[in-house]
Amino acid sequence: MTSSDHLLDLIQTTPEIELLLRSSFGFDIHRKYCGEGLRLASGAPLEVIAGEFSGGAYFLGAEQDGRRPVVFASSDGEAGLIADDLTEALEIIIGLEWRDCLSFSRGGDVEVMQNAAQHLKRDRERHNPDIGNEAAQVAAALSLRIMPVTDLIIRLHAAASKTEPDYVVTDDEGQAFNPPFG
Repeated sequence: MTSSDHLLDLIQTTPEIELLLRSSFGFDIHRKYCGEGLRLASGAPLEVIAGEFSGGAYFLGAEQDGRRPVVFASSDGEAGLIADDLTEALEIIIGLEWRDCLSFSRGGDVEVMQNAAQHLKRDRERHNPDIGNEAAQVAAALSLRIMPVTDLIIRLHAAASKTEPDYVVTDDEGQAFNPPFG
């Protein structure tokens, strides 16, 4: 059993954590019908593990050195690597508005991502004043780390920068999704 399998089992068997991930962080393990027919441009398969409310999907790639990379594909046609394994992906997912940080990155400028992340953090806390407690509860239950936003941005940027060529997502017709940086 990989660490990804272990985490997914923990989420599935801990209803309050599954609910928080779904409702507060957009990671729904019961939404596995998203992203059907998607694969990597190399032809390697992707295993859908969760969906999110706007139609995007989270996938695990093939195991490499005991880790399975996590790829996200949006319903808007953007996709890419978000973390080297599910633990890192979940730390990013609970720690920041990662999709918006990528969208507002001006093509991958880490400094712009850092600035956007700070504004998005304040906005997130305004809309859900309990988000910090919810993140801490998920982190404790899944043995994740609560990391500073600046560190999470560096990690997210590094992963997304590795999307090409190994993690380019294609549809069932071979059409490549756009890279993750907006």
